[in-house]
This record gives sequence, C-alpha cells and structure tokens, in this order.
Amino acid sequence: MQHSHTTNAAHRLDRLPISKFHRTTLVAVAFAYFFEFADINTFAITAPVIREQWGVGVNHVAYVTSLSFVGMFFGAVVAGGLADRFGRKRTLTATTLWFTVWSFACVFAWDMWSLGVFRVLTSAGLSAMTVVAVVYISELFPSAKRGKFQAYAIVIGICGTPATNLIASFVVPLSDWSWRLVYLWGSLGVFFLFFVRRLVESPQWLESRGRHEEAEAVLARIEAGARAEHGELPEPRVPRPESPVVKPGLGMLKEKKFLFPTLVLSVLWITQTIGFFGYSSWAPTLLAAEGVSVEDSIFYVALTTVGAPLGSFLAAMVTDRFERKWCLVVFGLVIAATGLMYGLTFTPVLIVVFGFLVNLFERGYTALAYAYSPELFDTRGRSLGTSIAYGLGRLSNAVGPLMIAGIYNGIGYEAVFMFIAGTWTLGAVVLAVFGPATRRRRLAAEAAAKGNPEAVPAGS
Repeated sequence: MQHSHTTNAAHRLDRLPISKFHRTTLVAVAFAYFFEFADINTFAITAPVIREQWGVGVNHVAYVTSLSFVGMFFGAVVAGGLADRFGRKRTLTATTLWFTVWSFACVFAWDMWSLGVFRVLTSAGLSAMTVVAVVYISELFPSAKRGKFQAYAIVIGICGTPATNLIASFVVPLSDWSWRLVYLWGSLGVFFLFFVRRLVESPQWLESRGRHEEAEAVLARIEAGARAEHGELPEPRVPRPESPVVKPGLGMLKEKKFLFPTLVLSVLWITQTIGFFGYSSWAPTLLAAEGVSVEDSIFYVALTTVGAPLGSFLAAMVTDRFERKWCLVVFGLVIAATGLMYGLTFTPVLIVVFGFLVNLFERGYTALAYAYSPELFDTRGRSLGTSIAYGLGRLSNAVGPLMIAGIYNGIGYEAVFMFIAGTWTLGAVVLAVFGPATRRRRLAAEAAAKGNPEAVPAGS
C-alpha cells in the first residue's frame, strides 16, 4: 500500500506493456475525438443554407464563428481547472456530455441568435473535452509510448471531419429542414457514456491530491490486467518523496516552472491556430476570389485534406523516436515553406500538391503538440497549464480571420500566405530557442521500465 509521503504511479505505469486497458482507453478517447472533429465543422457546412433560409448576412456568420473561438477559450480554461480539481475522468465525461447536449440543442434553433448561442456553448465543450483528453492519455500511457498513442487517437478522430462532410452532402439537400440533421449527427458523441464505466481515474492525479489508497486500487487493477495478458511485470522504480499536496489553481501562474512552459506553449498554440485556420478557412475563398471557379476550388481543397489523417500517422511514427520539440520545429518550418508555395501558385496540380503537404504536416504538428504540451508540467498543474495555452490559441482565432481579411483587402492575396508562413516560422523559432526538451526523461522512464532503476530520474 502506498504511504502518503511517496509517489509511484508514474513509475508503475511506465513499466507496463500495452494491454487491453490501454486499448480500451484509446478507443474511448478516439470516439470522443471523432465527434469533436465531426462537430467542429457543422456550422461551416450548414451556414450557406441557413443564410438562404433565414436571410442573414455574411457578418452574422462571421460573428458566430469568432464568438465560437471565444467560447473555446473559456471552455478550455474552465475544463483545465476542473480536471485538476475534480479529476480527469469525471471532467472528460462532463465536457463530452456538454458539447453533445448543446449540439443537440442546435437541431431546434429557431433563428440566427439562438443558433449562435448554442454554437458558442457547443464550441466551449469541444475545446474543453480536447484538453482533458490530451492530459488523460498523457497520464495513463507509458511515457515512452504516449506520443504514438496520442497520434493514433487523432488518426481515428480526424475521420470525423470527412464523415461529417459526406453525411452533410447527402442530408442537407433532402428538404428545407434537413440541415438540422447535421447537428443531430454531431450530438451522437453522447454514446461516449457507454465507455465511461470501463475508464479509470488517473492514478497520477489521485496521488497528486493525496488520495493514495484510491490510486493504489486503480494501479492494482491495471497491473492485474497486464499480468494476466503478458505474464510477470518488471519491478517498479523505488517511490520518491512527494512534494506536499498543493491546491491547484491560477495562483500557480506565479511559479516560474509553471509560467514559463505556459508562455512557450501559448506561442505554439496561437501560431498553430492562426496558421492552420488561415489555410483551411481561406483557401477556397481566396482561390475563388482570384478567378478559380467555386466548384474547382472546393474540389482542390477536398483533395488536399486527404493529407490530414496521413499526417497524424506520420506523427505517430516519429513522435516517440525523436525529440518532440525538434520534430515540431521541423514540421512548422515545412508547413511555412509549403504553405507559401501553395499561396503563390495557380497551377491546379501544384495547388493540390502543396495543399496536401500543408495538411499532412499540419495534422502531424497538431498530434505532436498534443503529446508535447502536457509533458512540460507536473501532475498538479498539467491540465490547467495545457488548457490555458490551448485556450489562448483558440481565442487568437477570434481576431485571426479579421487580420487576414485586412491583409487581403489592404495588400493582396500573396501577402496573406506570407503572413501565415510568418506565423508558423515564428512558432518554430520560439520553440527552437525556448522549448524544453522532453525525450531524455522519456528514455529514462523506458530504461527504468526495462529494469534499469539507475536510469536518469524521470520527471512526473
């Protein structure tokens, strides 16, 4: 039984082989991701029909889109605090339920105002669920393999986007009201409840709150399952003294070890968000504005999105093999270069090739960032730190589209892509100079898991 002055959950989890417990957790999180990716695009897909039916202007659509990103910021930060205070599993369940309930409410929206409110509340839940899921995987999977499984969850989850596009293309034209079915589809994430009883609370979180007996019970159950599947397990490393239980909260921002990674990650997520949504939101519009037909521009963009799941898969191949920080720097610079070429060419084949590469490396970058972000914090502040940085990234997109529109109208098409390439480059440079490396700790954990307790101590 664990004593209250020692901590051992991270070491015990690090030595475990991947077993049924891990696979069940992965499927559950991937299911939640699938409906998050499905739901994030529902408004964009239905907006043209809604504009026609309700006679609303482009400005109304822009307001709802911008306010949705403000909702994402508040959702992420609130969920980060809740997950540090009330637990990862409980908050993951609550946030998934939250976004599915409000997506369901969108089915019954009666005007643009009501739909806008429901969408902002849905968006808050989407980003809330994402940050908690990222932390949950980070704390339950062995540190030597967590990046790969984080990326696998996104490979599965990202299929929610094309699935939603296909369903929408079939149901929206059926009748005047059938666009509402797209929101009904988005609300099917509620079936996540079927997974809940198979999920466990993070033993690292339980330990960080001083609830050692509960952590021990969860660990014993996971270990028993792994033993039944794989035989005897290596001995865990010796428990190390634990710092006193501290109440998590925004007061931690005063601590340098919490504030510094939060600032670095905020730059990472702000540049990623403006850069990614700059491409994905503006590509069809700008192509059409420059004389490419609407049908062709939509078709070109659809072809380029094939790169998205492949990018997450590429991230799964490299994320645990190399230093994540440098993978992110390389991916960021490649996105900047290919994105600039994408913006400066009007040859259809090259538009598709460069757009495909942008999608490929951007989704790879996101998967890498999901694995990297939680590693920069200890257990008690992991959820809050990750959520503040991710939330600020989402908040930046409330102004990102306005900046891009201003650049396009004031300077021109090429300048938009130069600006977007610049944001990716800035993110890569900040990460290269200030981003902490995490691979040494992961290798130490892996060495310890293989029975070499003299390995370099791994951080929590």
